Amino acid sequence: MEPRKPSESFVVMTELVLPNDTNVFGNLMGGRLMYWMDIAAALAAGKHCNAPVVTASVDNISFEAPIKLGNVVNIQAKVTRAFSTSMEVHLSVYGEDLTHQYKYKSNEAYYTFVALDPNRKPRPVPPLVPETDTEKLLFEGALRRRQLRLILGGKMKPNDATELKALFQP
Repeated sequence: MEPRKPSESFVVMTELVLPNDTNVFGNLMGGRLMYWMDIAAALAAGKHCNAPVVTASVDNISFEAPIKLGNVVNIQAKVTRAFSTSMEVHLSVYGEDLTHQYKYKSNEAYYTFVALDPNRKPRPVPPLVPETDTEKLLFEGALRRRQLRLILGGKMKPNDATELKALFQP
């Protein structure tokens, strides 16, 4: 399988926050944003592997700033690492107040997707070759994040998480 670059999976999704997307405070509902993020992440993962994908996990979505009614949401998604059949996707979300011409970071998260074959079974994905310094940092950290996800999901014993253990051992 030919290795792919993170830039080849890059997706930008734009949405306008309408009244039906907001809570009683006029802020974009977190669940609606997570829905949009899932779509953007799936598009990025699908671009990387050129196959159907399903969401396997969502890591710690941190909300830094609310996005208000009438603002624009820009979601940027890019594959940060490919494993055998899964891919980690990093998402950055920005709000944009068009009236005041102001852009701000709203949140970020990591999603994990699994590629499927025609029988809906996991299939191998192309390796990822990071190019920029930022892509290399995200790529290196992906193994630790993956081990943490596997431990929390009960699929790995903490003692087997060598990358995580290396952070805490002299």
